[in-house]
Amino acid sequence: MNKTELINAIAEKSGLSKVDSKKALEAFIESVTGEVKNGGKVALVGFGTFSVTQKAARKGINPRTKAVINIPAKKTVKFKAGADLAAL
Repeated sequence: MNKTELINAIAEKSGLSKVDSKKALEAFIESVTGEVKNGGKVALVGFGTFSVTQKAARKGINPRTKAVINIPAKKTVKFKAGADLAAL
């Protein structure tokens, strides 16, 4: 399902217009993105939790040259599925 199909599904199930569904979806994405960028966590009971995790620096291997490279530490977004979603 792509974004357009998701907007159509939201409109159909909620009774909102497609324009309002698009605004709602974009507001949701913006809200989750903003909270996670600020280091927060978004927990949607039954669906899942979005959070930020810190990955430690590590050594890797360049597959083309086989040279050892240093991979710097970084923050990544983690999604943990909730009980309703994980039960599929």
